[in-house]
Amino acid sequence: MSLTLIAICVAVACLLIVIWIKRTRNRRVIEQHSITPEALHTLLASNQEVLLFDVRQPLDLLADTEIIPGAKRIPPREILENPSLISKEKDAVAYCTCPGDKTSRTITRRALAMHFYRVNFLKCVLAAWKAKGYPVEPYRESFHLDSAT
Repeated sequence: MSLTLIAICVAVACLLIVIWIKRTRNRRVIEQHSITPEALHTLLASNQEVLLFDVRQPLDLLADTEIIPGAKRIPPREILENPSLISKEKDAVAYCTCPGDKTSRTITRRALAMHFYRVNFLKCVLAAWKAKGYPVEPYRESFHLDSAT
């Protein structure tokens, strides 16, 4: 009985260690695909072709209607369902306004899983971009609130 209990405890401990290692590795990989507002500003100023995606949720866009010039707004659901909206041949950056960059990290993680290795996310979200005094412009296109469950 005690030998069985020890074996179960060891197995659970090993499983927890494996899960922790995998999460740590995944976090490290995703962090390698982050870009700071300063680095993005420099990249955009260098006139390199960079696809910039605003992947904010519709309610977030209602709260803050400014967008980085040149960004294309794509609802997160659309890009998650159809990652080919991101080019494999061009550098791409996704940004959002979620705490912890949640939506843009999810988009980046999904793109990386599908071998889109030139995609990054803007670290510290749109607020950090604006806090640095970098340009934004009003978002004027119409959009609809996602009512899918």
